[in-house]
Amino acid sequence: MTRFRSHAFTRAFSVRHAPARLPRKGDKVVVGMSGGVDSSVTAKLLAEKDYDLSAVFMRNWDSRDEKASDIGCEWEKDWEDVQRVCKMLDIPHRMIDLSRDYWNRVFEPSLKAWESGVTPNPDIWCNKEIKFGSLLEHLPPDTQFLATGHYARKDHDAETGRPKLLRCADPTKDQTYFLSSISEHGLSKALFPLADLTKTRIREIAHAAGLPTASRAESMGICFVGEKRRFSEFLSDYFPPRPGPICDLKTGRVLAEHSGLWSLTIGQNARVPGMPERMFVVSKDPSSNIIWVSNGASPALRVPSITCSDFAWIWADSPPGGIDSPHGFRASVKVRHKTGQTPCTVFRASSGGVRIEFDELEKGVAEGQVAVLWDGNWCLGCGTISGIEHAASSAPPAEPVLAAGVESLPVSLT
Repeated sequence: MTRFRSHAFTRAFSVRHAPARLPRKGDKVVVGMSGGVDSSVTAKLLAEKDYDLSAVFMRNWDSRDEKASDIGCEWEKDWEDVQRVCKMLDIPHRMIDLSRDYWNRVFEPSLKAWESGVTPNPDIWCNKEIKFGSLLEHLPPDTQFLATGHYARKDHDAETGRPKLLRCADPTKDQTYFLSSISEHGLSKALFPLADLTKTRIREIAHAAGLPTASRAESMGICFVGEKRRFSEFLSDYFPPRPGPICDLKTGRVLAEHSGLWSLTIGQNARVPGMPERMFVVSKDPSSNIIWVSNGASPALRVPSITCSDFAWIWADSPPGGIDSPHGFRASVKVRHKTGQTPCTVFRASSGGVRIEFDELEKGVAEGQVAVLWDGNWCLGCGTISGIEHAASSAPPAEPVLAAGVESLPVSLT
Protein backbone atom coordinates (compact mmCIF):
# COMPACT_ATOMS: atom_id res chain seq x y z
CA MET A 1 0.00 0.00 0.00
CA THR A 2 1.19 3.51 -0.78
CA ARG A 3 1.96 5.64 2.26
CA PHE A 4 -0.21 8.71 2.57
CA ARG A 5 2.18 11.59 2.78
CA SER A 6 5.79 12.63 2.85
CA HIS A 7 7.46 13.30 6.20
CA ALA A 8 7.41 17.06 5.57
CA PHE A 9 3.72 16.94 4.68
CA THR A 10 2.94 15.02 7.86
CA ARG A 11 4.93 17.39 10.03
CA ALA A 12 3.14 20.42 8.58
CA PHE A 13 -0.26 18.99 9.37
CA SER A 14 0.73 17.89 12.87
CA VAL A 15 0.97 21.57 13.79
CA ARG A 16 -2.55 22.35 12.54
CA HIS A 17 -4.29 19.36 14.13
CA ALA A 18 -4.21 18.90 17.88
CA PRO A 19 -3.36 15.25 18.58
CA ALA A 20 -6.32 13.19 19.74
CA ARG A 21 -5.93 11.44 23.08
CA LEU A 22 -7.19 8.47 25.04
CA PRO A 23 -9.82 8.97 27.76
CA ARG A 24 -8.59 9.74 31.26
CA LYS A 25 -10.02 9.44 34.75
CA GLY A 26 -12.82 11.94 35.26
CA ASP A 27 -13.44 12.58 31.55
CA LYS A 28 -17.05 13.25 30.62
CA VAL A 29 -18.08 10.28 28.45
CA VAL A 30 -21.53 9.81 26.93
CA VAL A 31 -22.53 6.36 25.70
CA GLY A 32 -25.06 6.18 22.88
CA MET A 33 -27.52 3.37 23.62
CA SER A 34 -30.00 1.67 21.31
CA GLY A 35 -31.58 -0.93 23.59
CA GLY A 36 -29.51 -3.74 22.08
CA VAL A 37 -26.95 -6.00 23.70
CA ASP A 38 -23.94 -4.32 22.03
CA SER A 39 -24.59 -0.86 23.42
CA SER A 40 -25.60 -2.38 26.77
CA VAL A 41 -22.25 -4.15 27.13
CA THR A 42 -20.52 -0.96 25.98
CA ALA A 43 -22.20 0.87 28.87
CA LYS A 44 -21.24 -1.88 31.32
CA LEU A 45 -17.58 -1.80 30.30
CA LEU A 46 -17.44 1.98 30.62
CA ALA A 47 -19.24 1.91 33.99
CA GLU A 48 -16.26 -0.03 35.33
CA LYS A 49 -13.96 2.90 34.50
CA ASP A 50 -13.48 6.11 36.46
CA TYR A 51 -15.29 8.30 33.94
CA ASP A 52 -18.03 10.86 34.41
CA LEU A 53 -20.41 8.59 32.52
CA SER A 54 -23.93 9.19 31.25
CA ALA A 55 -26.09 7.60 28.56
CA VAL A 56 -28.26 8.94 25.79
CA PHE A 57 -30.92 7.28 23.66
CA MET A 58 -31.71 8.76 20.25
CA ARG A 59 -35.23 8.65 18.93
CA ASN A 60 -34.65 8.85 15.19
CA TRP A 61 -37.82 7.37 13.78
CA ASP A 62 -41.36 6.36 14.67
CA SER A 63 -43.62 5.01 11.96
CA ARG A 64 -46.68 5.81 14.09
CA ASP A 65 -46.02 9.48 13.45
CA GLU A 66 -47.55 8.88 10.02
CA LYS A 67 -49.99 6.00 10.47
CA ALA A 68 -51.36 3.86 13.27
CA SER A 69 -48.90 1.03 12.77
CA ASP A 70 -46.22 -0.69 14.79
CA ILE A 71 -44.07 -1.35 11.73
CA GLY A 72 -40.56 0.11 11.89
CA CYS A 73 -38.45 1.01 14.92
CA GLU A 74 -40.25 0.20 18.15
CA TRP A 75 -38.51 3.05 19.89
CA GLU A 76 -40.62 2.86 23.04
CA LYS A 77 -39.52 -0.75 23.64
CA ASP A 78 -35.92 0.25 22.91
CA TRP A 79 -36.14 3.15 25.35
CA GLU A 80 -37.58 0.88 28.06
CA ASP A 81 -34.63 -1.50 27.66
CA VAL A 82 -32.15 1.37 27.80
CA GLN A 83 -33.71 2.59 31.04
CA ARG A 84 -33.61 -0.89 32.58
CA VAL A 85 -29.92 -1.33 31.75
CA CYS A 86 -28.94 2.15 32.93
CA LYS A 87 -30.80 1.78 36.22
CA MET A 88 -29.06 -1.53 36.81
CA LEU A 89 -25.65 0.05 36.09
CA ASP A 90 -26.54 3.27 37.94
CA ILE A 91 -25.88 5.46 34.89
CA PRO A 92 -27.73 8.78 34.39
CA HIS A 93 -29.66 8.62 31.11
CA ARG A 94 -31.93 10.65 28.89
CA MET A 95 -33.65 10.52 25.51
CA ILE A 96 -33.04 13.02 22.70
CA ASP A 97 -35.56 13.31 19.89
CA LEU A 98 -33.59 13.61 16.65
CA SER A 99 -36.40 12.43 14.36
CA ARG A 100 -36.70 15.81 12.64
CA ASP A 101 -32.95 15.91 11.93
CA TYR A 102 -33.06 12.31 10.72
CA TRP A 103 -35.92 13.07 8.36
CA ASN A 104 -34.27 16.20 6.92
CA ARG A 105 -30.65 15.03 6.79
CA VAL A 106 -30.94 11.30 6.08
CA PHE A 107 -34.38 10.06 5.10
CA GLU A 108 -35.56 12.80 2.72
CA PRO A 109 -32.29 12.82 0.70
CA SER A 110 -32.49 9.02 0.54
CA LEU A 111 -36.07 9.19 -0.74
CA LYS A 112 -35.01 11.53 -3.54
CA ALA A 113 -32.22 9.13 -4.50
CA TRP A 114 -34.51 6.08 -4.54
CA GLU A 115 -37.11 7.96 -6.58
CA SER A 116 -34.49 8.75 -9.22
CA GLY A 117 -33.57 5.07 -9.49
CA VAL A 118 -30.24 5.03 -7.64
CA THR A 119 -29.36 3.07 -4.49
CA PRO A 120 -28.41 5.14 -1.42
CA ASN A 121 -27.19 3.80 1.93
CA PRO A 122 -28.99 5.67 4.73
CA ASP A 123 -27.17 3.74 7.48
CA ILE A 124 -23.86 5.29 6.44
CA TRP A 125 -25.24 8.82 6.35
CA CYS A 126 -26.99 8.28 9.69
CA ASN A 127 -23.61 7.81 11.36
CA LYS A 128 -22.27 10.99 9.79
CA GLU A 129 -25.32 13.23 10.08
CA ILE A 130 -26.96 11.93 13.25
CA LYS A 131 -24.82 9.82 15.60
CA PHE A 132 -21.63 11.81 15.02
CA GLY A 133 -23.42 14.93 13.79
CA SER A 134 -26.67 16.05 15.41
CA LEU A 135 -26.11 14.01 18.55
CA LEU A 136 -22.70 15.59 19.18
CA GLU A 137 -24.29 19.01 18.66
CA HIS A 138 -26.88 18.22 21.37
CA LEU A 139 -24.37 17.01 23.97
CA PRO A 140 -22.89 19.36 26.59
CA PRO A 141 -19.90 21.25 25.15
CA ASP A 142 -17.57 19.79 27.78
CA THR A 143 -18.26 16.21 26.61
CA GLN A 144 -14.90 14.64 25.79
CA PHE A 145 -16.04 11.36 24.22
CA LEU A 146 -19.06 9.68 22.65
CA ALA A 147 -18.97 5.89 22.98
CA THR A 148 -21.00 3.55 20.79
CA GLY A 149 -21.49 -0.18 20.39
CA HIS A 150 -20.01 -0.26 16.89
CA TYR A 151 -17.61 -3.02 15.95
CA ALA A 152 -14.65 -0.84 15.03
CA ARG A 153 -11.33 0.34 16.40
CA LYS A 154 -9.78 3.77 16.78
CA ASP A 155 -6.05 4.37 16.91
CA HIS A 156 -3.84 7.42 16.49
CA ASP A 157 -1.21 8.17 13.87
CA ALA A 158 2.24 7.69 15.38
CA GLU A 159 3.60 10.91 13.86
CA THR A 160 0.68 13.33 14.06
CA GLY A 161 -1.62 11.90 16.71
CA ARG A 162 -4.58 12.24 14.35
CA PRO A 163 -7.33 9.62 14.81
CA LYS A 164 -7.50 6.61 12.50
CA LEU A 165 -10.55 4.41 11.95
CA LEU A 166 -9.50 0.74 11.87
CA ARG A 167 -11.21 -2.59 11.37
CA CYS A 168 -12.16 -4.45 14.55
CA ALA A 169 -10.78 -7.79 15.75
CA ASP A 170 -13.77 -9.79 14.46
CA PRO A 171 -13.86 -9.40 10.65
CA THR A 172 -17.34 -10.96 10.46
CA LYS A 173 -18.81 -8.09 12.51
CA ASP A 174 -16.66 -5.16 11.37
CA GLN A 175 -18.69 -1.96 10.88
CA THR A 176 -16.08 0.44 9.53
CA TYR A 177 -18.00 0.39 6.23
CA PHE A 178 -20.90 2.11 7.99
CA LEU A 179 -18.62 4.51 9.89
CA SER A 180 -16.61 5.56 6.84
CA SER A 181 -18.40 8.88 6.36
CA ILE A 182 -17.80 10.39 9.79
CA SER A 183 -15.57 13.44 10.01
CA GLU A 184 -12.16 13.54 11.66
CA HIS A 185 -13.69 15.67 14.41
CA GLY A 186 -16.40 13.07 15.00
CA LEU A 187 -13.83 10.29 15.03
CA SER A 188 -11.67 12.18 17.53
CA LYS A 189 -14.65 12.13 19.91
CA ALA A 190 -15.49 8.46 19.33
CA LEU A 191 -14.85 5.50 21.62
CA PHE A 192 -15.39 1.92 20.45
CA PRO A 193 -15.08 -0.33 23.54
CA LEU A 194 -16.12 -3.46 21.61
CA ALA A 195 -13.12 -3.30 19.25
CA ASP A 196 -11.49 -6.49 20.57
CA LEU A 197 -14.63 -8.51 21.33
CA THR A 198 -16.60 -11.06 19.35
CA LYS A 199 -20.39 -11.24 19.42
CA THR A 200 -20.17 -14.48 21.38
CA ARG A 201 -18.00 -12.86 24.04
CA ILE A 202 -20.35 -9.87 24.24
CA ARG A 203 -23.29 -12.20 24.89
CA GLU A 204 -21.26 -13.95 27.59
CA ILE A 205 -20.47 -10.64 29.31
CA ALA A 206 -24.12 -9.59 29.14
CA HIS A 207 -25.39 -12.86 30.61
CA ALA A 208 -22.73 -12.90 33.34
CA ALA A 209 -23.72 -9.37 34.35
CA GLY A 210 -27.43 -10.18 34.19
CA LEU A 211 -28.13 -7.40 31.71
CA PRO A 212 -31.81 -7.28 30.68
CA THR A 213 -30.82 -7.18 27.01
CA ALA A 214 -28.49 -10.21 27.12
CA SER A 215 -30.76 -12.39 24.98
CA ARG A 216 -32.24 -9.68 22.81
CA ALA A 217 -32.23 -10.53 19.10
CA GLU A 218 -29.84 -8.67 16.84
CA SER A 219 -31.37 -5.90 14.73
CA MET A 220 -30.70 -6.45 11.02
CA GLY A 221 -32.94 -4.13 9.00
CA ILE A 222 -32.90 -0.43 8.18
CA CYS A 223 -34.63 1.10 11.21
CA PHE A 224 -37.41 2.89 9.35
CA VAL A 225 -38.31 -0.21 7.34
CA GLY A 226 -38.22 -2.84 10.06
CA GLU A 227 -37.43 -6.52 9.69
CA LYS A 228 -40.86 -7.92 8.78
CA ARG A 229 -41.56 -5.76 5.76
CA ARG A 230 -40.30 -5.87 2.17
CA PHE A 231 -38.29 -2.81 1.26
CA SER A 232 -40.18 -2.18 -1.99
CA GLU A 233 -43.45 -2.34 -0.05
CA PHE A 234 -42.15 0.33 2.32
CA LEU A 235 -41.13 2.63 -0.55
CA SER A 236 -44.53 2.23 -2.18
CA ASP A 237 -45.94 4.23 0.75
CA TYR A 238 -43.98 7.25 -0.51
CA PHE A 239 -43.93 6.88 -4.30
CA PRO A 240 -46.94 6.56 -6.60
CA PRO A 241 -46.73 3.59 -8.98
CA ARG A 242 -44.88 4.33 -12.22
CA PRO A 243 -44.98 0.99 -14.01
CA GLY A 244 -42.62 0.20 -16.83
CA PRO A 245 -41.16 -2.77 -18.71
CA ILE A 246 -38.52 -5.19 -17.48
CA CYS A 247 -36.56 -6.08 -20.62
CA ASP A 248 -34.02 -8.74 -21.50
CA LEU A 249 -30.77 -6.95 -22.34
CA LYS A 250 -29.80 -9.62 -24.87
CA THR A 251 -33.03 -9.76 -26.87
CA GLY A 252 -34.86 -6.55 -25.98
CA ARG A 253 -37.93 -8.65 -25.18
CA VAL A 254 -40.32 -7.42 -22.49
CA LEU A 255 -40.32 -10.05 -19.73
CA ALA A 256 -42.41 -8.43 -17.01
CA GLU A 257 -43.52 -5.13 -15.54
CA HIS A 258 -42.04 -3.19 -12.60
CA SER A 259 -43.90 -0.77 -10.33
CA GLY A 260 -41.18 1.89 -10.45
CA LEU A 261 -37.43 2.22 -10.92
CA TRP A 262 -37.10 2.36 -7.14
CA SER A 263 -38.56 -1.15 -6.77
CA LEU A 264 -35.37 -2.96 -7.89
CA THR A 265 -31.66 -2.26 -7.61
CA ILE A 266 -28.65 -3.19 -9.73
CA GLY A 267 -27.53 -6.77 -9.17
CA GLN A 268 -30.81 -7.79 -7.55
CA ASN A 269 -32.73 -10.86 -8.63
CA ALA A 270 -35.63 -9.40 -10.63
CA ARG A 271 -37.80 -12.46 -9.88
CA VAL A 272 -39.15 -12.61 -13.44
CA PRO A 273 -41.88 -15.29 -13.59
CA GLY A 274 -41.76 -18.04 -16.16
CA MET A 275 -38.02 -17.81 -16.87
CA PRO A 276 -35.83 -20.94 -16.90
CA GLU A 277 -33.07 -19.07 -15.03
CA ARG A 278 -32.82 -16.18 -12.63
CA MET A 279 -32.59 -12.74 -14.20
CA PHE A 280 -30.66 -9.94 -12.51
CA VAL A 281 -30.97 -6.18 -12.84
CA VAL A 282 -28.21 -4.79 -15.08
CA SER A 283 -29.28 -1.19 -15.63
CA LYS A 284 -32.14 1.26 -15.11
CA ASP A 285 -32.96 3.96 -17.65
CA PRO A 286 -34.94 6.90 -16.20
CA SER A 287 -35.63 8.40 -19.64
CA SER A 288 -37.53 5.34 -20.89
CA ASN A 289 -38.47 3.88 -17.47
CA ILE A 290 -36.97 0.54 -18.51
CA ILE A 291 -35.27 -1.90 -16.15
CA TRP A 292 -32.81 -4.08 -18.07
CA VAL A 293 -32.04 -7.60 -16.86
CA SER A 294 -29.79 -10.49 -17.82
CA ASN A 295 -28.83 -13.90 -16.49
CA GLY A 296 -26.21 -14.26 -13.78
CA ALA A 297 -23.46 -15.24 -16.20
CA SER A 298 -23.79 -12.07 -18.24
CA PRO A 299 -20.68 -9.86 -18.34
CA ALA A 300 -23.05 -6.89 -18.28
CA LEU A 301 -23.34 -7.37 -14.51
CA ARG A 302 -19.61 -6.83 -14.02
CA VAL A 303 -17.72 -3.54 -14.17
CA PRO A 304 -13.99 -2.70 -14.27
CA SER A 305 -14.13 0.73 -12.63
CA ILE A 306 -16.30 3.33 -10.93
CA THR A 307 -16.20 7.06 -10.25
CA CYS A 308 -17.14 8.85 -7.02
CA SER A 309 -17.62 12.57 -7.61
CA ASP A 310 -17.85 13.52 -3.94
CA PHE A 311 -15.32 11.28 -2.20
CA ALA A 312 -14.77 12.37 1.42
CA TRP A 313 -11.52 11.40 3.11
CA ILE A 314 -11.75 11.14 6.90
CA TRP A 315 -8.57 13.22 6.92
CA ALA A 316 -10.20 15.75 4.62
CA ASP A 317 -7.08 17.85 3.98
CA SER A 318 -4.69 14.94 3.58
CA PRO A 319 -5.65 12.52 0.78
CA PRO A 320 -3.24 9.73 -0.16
CA GLY A 321 -0.05 11.09 -1.69
CA GLY A 322 -0.17 8.74 -4.67
CA ILE A 323 -3.62 9.75 -5.84
CA ASP A 324 -2.27 12.32 -8.31
CA SER A 325 0.44 10.08 -9.74
CA PRO A 326 -0.04 8.36 -13.12
CA HIS A 327 -0.04 5.02 -11.31
CA GLY A 328 -2.48 6.02 -8.56
CA PHE A 329 -2.26 4.29 -5.20
CA ARG A 330 -3.14 0.79 -4.08
CA ALA A 331 -6.04 0.17 -1.70
CA SER A 332 -8.99 -2.15 -1.14
CA VAL A 333 -12.64 -1.23 -1.67
CA LYS A 334 -16.15 -2.37 -0.78
CA VAL A 335 -19.30 -1.18 -2.54
CA ARG A 336 -21.65 -3.13 -0.25
CA HIS A 337 -21.37 -4.14 3.39
CA LYS A 338 -21.82 -7.88 2.87
CA THR A 339 -18.95 -8.37 0.43
CA GLY A 340 -15.24 -8.86 0.84
CA GLN A 341 -12.72 -6.11 0.27
CA THR A 342 -11.59 -5.98 -3.36
CA PRO A 343 -8.02 -4.91 -4.27
CA CYS A 344 -8.02 -1.80 -6.44
CA THR A 345 -6.05 1.18 -7.72
CA VAL A 346 -7.31 4.70 -7.00
CA PHE A 347 -6.77 7.80 -9.14
CA ARG A 348 -7.87 11.41 -9.01
CA ALA A 349 -10.84 11.80 -11.36
CA SER A 350 -11.08 14.71 -13.77
CA SER A 351 -14.23 15.78 -11.91
CA GLY A 352 -12.20 16.22 -8.73
CA GLY A 353 -13.47 13.03 -7.14
CA VAL A 354 -11.83 9.62 -7.47
CA ARG A 355 -11.76 6.82 -10.02
CA ILE A 356 -11.45 3.31 -8.63
CA GLU A 357 -10.20 0.51 -10.88
CA PHE A 358 -10.93 -2.99 -9.58
CA ASP A 359 -8.28 -5.68 -9.92
CA GLU A 360 -11.08 -8.03 -10.95
CA LEU A 361 -14.46 -7.16 -12.43
CA GLU A 362 -16.94 -6.25 -9.69
CA LYS A 363 -20.50 -7.57 -9.86
CA GLY A 364 -23.74 -5.74 -9.16
CA VAL A 365 -22.47 -2.17 -8.74
CA ALA A 366 -25.13 0.55 -8.61
CA GLU A 367 -25.02 4.32 -8.75
CA GLY A 368 -25.83 5.77 -5.34
CA GLN A 369 -24.10 2.96 -3.49
CA VAL A 370 -21.20 3.94 -1.25
CA ALA A 371 -17.63 2.92 -2.10
CA VAL A 372 -15.36 2.70 0.94
CA LEU A 373 -11.56 2.54 0.75
CA TRP A 374 -9.05 0.92 3.12
CA ASP A 375 -5.27 0.91 3.37
CA GLY A 376 -4.90 -2.48 5.03
CA ASN A 377 -7.12 -2.21 8.11
CA TRP A 378 -7.19 1.59 8.01
CA CYS A 379 -10.48 3.02 6.70
CA LEU A 380 -9.70 6.10 4.60
CA GLY A 381 -13.15 7.43 3.72
CA CYS A 382 -16.00 6.95 1.29
CA GLY A 383 -17.85 8.38 -1.67
CA THR A 384 -21.16 7.94 -3.45
CA ILE A 385 -20.82 6.08 -6.75
CA SER A 386 -21.73 8.55 -9.49
CA GLY A 387 -20.41 6.78 -12.59
CA ILE A 388 -19.95 3.17 -13.69
CA GLU A 389 -17.75 1.96 -16.54
CA HIS A 390 -19.24 -1.14 -18.11
CA ALA A 391 -17.07 -3.88 -19.54
CA ALA A 392 -16.73 -3.80 -23.34
CA SER A 393 -18.50 -7.15 -23.58
CA SER A 394 -21.59 -5.73 -21.85
CA ALA A 395 -22.64 -3.69 -24.90
CA PRO A 396 -26.19 -4.48 -26.14
CA PRO A 397 -26.71 -6.33 -29.41
CA ALA A 398 -26.34 -4.30 -32.59
CA GLU A 399 -29.86 -5.17 -33.78
CA PRO A 400 -31.93 -6.24 -30.80
CA VAL A 401 -35.47 -7.48 -31.20
CA LEU A 402 -37.42 -4.77 -29.37
CA ALA A 403 -40.87 -5.42 -28.02
CA ALA A 404 -43.75 -3.06 -28.71
CA GLY A 405 -43.41 0.16 -26.78
CA VAL A 406 -39.65 -0.22 -26.28
CA GLU A 407 -37.95 2.42 -28.40
CA SER A 408 -34.30 2.28 -27.34
CA LEU A 409 -31.70 0.62 -25.22
CA PRO A 410 -30.63 2.31 -21.98
CA VAL A 411 -28.46 5.34 -22.53
CA SER A 412 -25.92 4.14 -19.94
CA LEU A 413 -25.17 1.05 -22.03
CA THR A 414 -25.02 2.57 -25.51
